[in-house]
Amino acid sequence: MTTSAPQSVSSAQTAVQPQRPQPLPRSAFAHFSPIVTRWADNDVYGHVNNVAYYGYFDSALNAYLISAGALDIHGGQTIGLVVESTCRFFAPVAYPDALSVGLRTTSVGRSSVRYELGVFRDGDELSAAHGHVIHVYVDRDTRRPVALPDALRSATEAVYRQADAG
Repeated sequence: MTTSAPQSVSSAQTAVQPQRPQPLPRSAFAHFSPIVTRWADNDVYGHVNNVAYYGYFDSALNAYLISAGALDIHGGQTIGLVVESTCRFFAPVAYPDALSVGLRTTSVGRSSVRYELGVFRDGDELSAAHGHVIHVYVDRDTRRPVALPDALRSATEAVYRQADAG
């Protein structure tokens, strides 16, 4: 058995490393929803547990769509299914922090929308966390993709921002 010395990494390979994500400013988002943290959101480490952020995203997004007349959660024939979600964390938040969740869309397709959301402590200019959710809109009964209804398309286009806007 022969062994060889480890190969060195070329400078071309190291130059292509992705840039580390950074917090986003409030100006990157088009709409804000207040969020009240709860005692139960905190974990044993004294900050809001990562799973709570997805609840904040879901609450802010659906509150916006309902208030815009674009989502009827009880009787609407079109529903959004989450097909992808992410969240990046930059600074801790904890109960009883007052928060707001910024919302924007960066892609509106025939039957899908990419929503980007940022969690901000009230008074902070940069996001404590941000991420995205992609919904594919489907018929409630058949679960097959459908074209975005006009009210939903209008609501999503109203909060459209370019992904690098900030």
